[in-house]
Amino acid sequence: MSSKSPLYRKVAGDLRTAIAAGEYGSGARLPAEDELARRYGVSRGTVRQALAALRADGLVTSRRGARRVVLGGAARLQSFAELRSFSRWARSLGEEPGGRTVAVDPARATEEEAHHLQVPEGSRVFRVRRVRTLSGAPVMVERTTYPERIGELVAALPVDAVSHSEQLELHGVLFTDAHHTIDVLPADPDDAELLGCPPGRALLRERRRSTDPAGTPVEWSEDRYLPGTVAFTVHNSTATSALGRRLGED
Repeated sequence: MSSKSPLYRKVAGDLRTAIAAGEYGSGARLPAEDELARRYGVSRGTVRQALAALRADGLVTSRRGARRVVLGGAARLQSFAELRSFSRWARSLGEEPGGRTVAVDPARATEEEAHHLQVPEGSRVFRVRRVRTLSGAPVMVERTTYPERIGELVAALPVDAVSHSEQLELHGVLFTDAHHTIDVLPADPDDAELLGCPPGRALLRERRRSTDPAGTPVEWSEDRYLPGTVAFTVHNSTATSALGRRLGED
């Protein structure tokens, strides 16, 4: 593991390995935060970040003020990281993800952006537009607005960086919760040029607000997919509800 990797990743990795090996079976409780902090020689804040990563992967419960319980007994649903990150999702399917940043524009937050990012209207934000590819073929236009502190990090990334999420995590920016809204809208001229489709063609739109472990918004994003490239599924039960994404068919 790179010496530059955050400490929480090592803690999360060790716990993930132990869970996979059966050291903590389904329904078992993980050690308390202070015990894990002593075991790994890290702060409780680092332990909380590691546990948030395990929660995002659907491995443990997320109840605050209680020891985390290992989940199990059902088929694995798509992890939060794979759903939120286009690159991780693509790799999980054996596809080669790609990305090209078209524009990174400092701007003043609109009323809508201010609402979703919980910043004052008119605050400095960064609007990022990218085209995303699967195995070389364009499938999605990504429009993301970041608060200033995160947008400055994104602006410094190479235009061909495959994953912004993974790079931001190296700077301590964690994505642990997201709210998704999915609908359909017609391709505008910019979409048409980037995706190689006729203007007005129906695109699948996913709007997403992601927050960090403290509940602070870290992005407000709108992804527009070509039809037939992806499909979203919802799993419902009395125990859990989960959103999933899969390759689609025309």
